[in-house]
Amino acid sequence: MKKIFLKKYRSLVRITSSALVLAVFINMGAIAQEKETPSNPDVKAGEEALLKGDFKSAVQHLSEAVKTESSDPDVVYLLGYSQFQTQDYENAISSFEKTIALDESNADAYYYKGKIYNTLSNNQSSDLSPEEREAILGKAIDDYSAAIEIANEDVKLYQNRGLAYRDLGILKGTEGLDYYNKDVAEEAYGKAIKDFEKVLSYDSTRKDIQTELKKATVYKDNLK
Repeated sequence: MKKIFLKKYRSLVRITSSALVLAVFINMGAIAQEKETPSNPDVKAGEEALLKGDFKSAVQHLSEAVKTESSDPDVVYLLGYSQFQTQDYENAISSFEKTIALDESNADAYYYKGKIYNTLSNNQSSDLSPEEREAILGKAIDDYSAAIEIANEDVKLYQNRGLAYRDLGILKGTEGLDYYNKDVAEEAYGKAIKDFEKVLSYDSTRKDIQTELKKATVYKDNLK
């Protein structure tokens, strides 16, 4: 499989799934010119399913493909991404971890693994204890930080890490609860503020981040 196709596709899948199909069709011509047809038919079918936004089919084909392509980090990554899109988070984490083991410079694998942990920590219907939520948020923050070490100009990494720090501040900064810890909450809010400011240094017109920055500042200032 030609690596340039996967690099282009990995940049496309950073877009939300609703916008993905449109973006893919716009870029389809350029990608097709640079892509070699994979020798593994399941890789080819998985790629085609991804380009159509059919993530369930992509999982099926790429799961077959990794049986013989387990040493190819790009194939394993695309399987993880497809699993992420179908909310098969446990297997997606496993695939992303295998991707990183094969290619430690894959910032996208860290990014999506962080998003999974952040999503799990915010699942209010789960029976996670506060301590478990804190641990999962810590994993999300670690993954975003690892991705930033690799791709430190990617603004989405700072945005998502800032949100994870904010969530940690809220978790530890709820006064009156057994797990309240002002120092941890204050530090978390401070780091969230820095990340939001970083995002605004790229685009000062981001109203959503301006709001998050104000909220984190107020929460930090109101800690007792």
